[in-house]
Amino acid sequence: MLEDLASLYSAVVADVLDAHGYPNQCLGPSVRPLTPSQRVFGRVFTLRAEVVHEIPEHPYALEMEAIDSAARGDVLVVDAAHDQTCAFWGELLSTACLAKGVQGVIMTGCCRDLWSLNKLEFPVFGIGMSPADSKGRLDVVAIREPIVIDGVSTRQGDYVLGDCDGVVIIPQEVAASVIAAAKAKVSGENTVREELAAGVPVSEVFRKHGIL
Repeated sequence: MLEDLASLYSAVVADVLDAHGYPNQCLGPSVRPLTPSQRVFGRVFTLRAEVVHEIPEHPYALEMEAIDSAARGDVLVVDAAHDQTCAFWGELLSTACLAKGVQGVIMTGCCRDLWSLNKLEFPVFGIGMSPADSKGRLDVVAIREPIVIDGVSTRQGDYVLGDCDGVVIIPQEVAASVIAAAKAKVSGENTVREELAAGVPVSEVFRKHGIL
C-alpha cells in the first residue's frame, strides 16, 4: 500500500475518507511542512511528549527508543502538546531516521537546525522553529500508544499522508479501500481537469463526473 499511497495527495484522500464516513481525519493547519521536502507518507509510529520543568532522570530515552525501533516505511507522528518553548526535532535525529528508511516526522512541536535540514531529503512537519533544546522542557512519555492530535485519533499502524495542503490520517482498518478509491478518484480528476482546460462548462463536467 505504501507504493500506492506515494501516488496520492492529501486532498483526494480526505475526500475519500469523507465518503467512507471518516470526516475528522485532517490535522489542524498549524502542522505544516518546515523543510523543502514537503511530502511524507507511510505507516504511523506514535509518540506522545509532555511539557516538563526539570531534566528527567533519563532524558531522550523513549525518543531514542522510538527511532531505534522504527522500521523502513514508518512516519513518526508526535503529539508534542503544541509546545513552542523548544525544538523537539533536529538534524541529528533526521540523519538517524534517514539511515533506517524512516519516511519523516510529523509533530505538534518545533524543530531546529534548519540550516542543515534544508539540505536533507527528509520531510519534517511541525508548528514552528526554536533554537532551544527539548531537554528539561519537553520529554517523550509514551510510544506506540494511541494519541489524539487536533481531535484526530491515530494508532500505531495507521497510515498518514502529508503535503503542502496538510496532513491526513488513514485508519488501518479502511486503508486498503480508501487508498484504492483515492487512486480511482485521481484518475477521474485527471479527466475532469482536461475537460475544464478545454473549456467545457463546470456544471456540465460536474453533472457528467460528479467530481469538482
